[in-house]
Amino acid sequence: MASRGGPRAAGTDGSDFQHRERVASHYQMSVALKSEIKKLIYTHVGIWLLLMAQMCVGHLKLLPHDQVAMPYQWEYPYLLSILPSLLGLLSFPRNNISYLVLSMISTGLFSVAPLIYGAMEMFPMAQQLYRHGKAYRFIFGFSAVSVMYLVVLVAAQVHGWQLYYSKKLLDSWFTSTQEKKKK
Repeated sequence: MASRGGPRAAGTDGSDFQHRERVASHYQMSVALKSEIKKLIYTHVGIWLLLMAQMCVGHLKLLPHDQVAMPYQWEYPYLLSILPSLLGLLSFPRNNISYLVLSMISTGLFSVAPLIYGAMEMFPMAQQLYRHGKAYRFIFGFSAVSVMYLVVLVAAQVHGWQLYYSKKLLDSWFTSTQEKKKK
């Protein structure tokens, strides 16, 4: 090749090495998707901590029930949703496909299913609030059902995107694995 200020090899302008300096696209995609999934996991941990705080305040009676309502039934199984996030984070360092698949399956079971159940559990109370304007549970002066539907909406989006990016990451890792087998 060429050295700085020294003679160049015959027949080259010194730029023929650039093709070797490009990172394969599936590696670039893997890094980008890991970054997005980490952001979603940290957002999920924030939601999880808020629900945990509400449960602790409700059960330990740190504040009156007119300020922070007792948790809904769907919130208890949703607490297990931290496990899929941890599995997802554990899959990243060595591109562990089995951990990522377990994370995706358990996200459906421990995250998405309780959210669906929660939307159904709170629907009669939301309907009563909408039709009659009466709410019986409150969180800092706001209707508990409105606040919790907002939480369900945000959490559903977080988990939906997490599953989507995890699937794309899994495809990226399979591409990498297939190329290694060809060599």
